[in-house]
Amino acid sequence: MILELADIRIQPGRQAEFDAAIRRGLDEVVSRARGFRGYKVNHGLENPERYLLMIFWDTLEDHTVHFRGGPLFTQWREVVGPYFAAPPQVEHFTLLVKSA
Repeated sequence: MILELADIRIQPGRQAEFDAAIRRGLDEVVSRARGFRGYKVNHGLENPERYLLMIFWDTLEDHTVHFRGGPLFTQWREVVGPYFAAPPQVEHFTLLVKSA
């Protein structure tokens, strides 16, 4: 399993709108993607315009090729993109160790 970690910064004062948009985008768009396994979203306390989005994929290609290269990515960006203050920083990880 692959973890996609996106560090998202949104425009100040738009948290409530973005909270609804990111839920809608994940549940209605991203969840339909090939290899999608789930997600988590964390919201910054010290920096309320910062969000960490974690999406779990079967393979790296499920995200980088099939999702990003397909129509679902355009739909996703239409839902959440208007709130971005800057392009999200995205990296991928594999699990090294897990506690019980």
